[in-house]
Amino acid sequence: MPELHIEPLAEPLWPLLNKFYRHHDSPMKALKGGRLWVARDREIVAGLCLTPVVGGQWLTGVFVDPAYRGQGLAARLIRQAVADGEGTVWLMCHPHLEGWYQRMGFTQDTVLPQSLSERLVRYKRNKPMIAMGMERAL
Repeated sequence: MPELHIEPLAEPLWPLLNKFYRHHDSPMKALKGGRLWVARDREIVAGLCLTPVVGGQWLTGVFVDPAYRGQGLAARLIRQAVADGEGTVWLMCHPHLEGWYQRMGFTQDTVLPQSLSERLVRYKRNKPMIAMGMERAL
């Protein structure tokens, strides 16, 4: 894999992540109030968003350019983005991704904050979704 730079995206550059998502016809969006992380080759090739919630952070928007998939980039990006945080990192995903996230240390044996529990109920009305969490030392 080429040497990629993984780093937080400065707030004035946040529109670039949404442009990246749109370029790949992804429905994902960078959330206001979150901390955006990207991997760059010359341009953004992967991104994610970490939004503070009670007790930890909510991980959303994990997306890797199809040309860069299968090389462990998403896992590297997630690990680096959550490395300095405390509390739990929660995510919601399609059930077929459970094994992939389990290998990173996420589990369904987690208690969601109320705001995420309510969101999960809404999401599950339209598609199969599971919630997972990864505890980090406080």
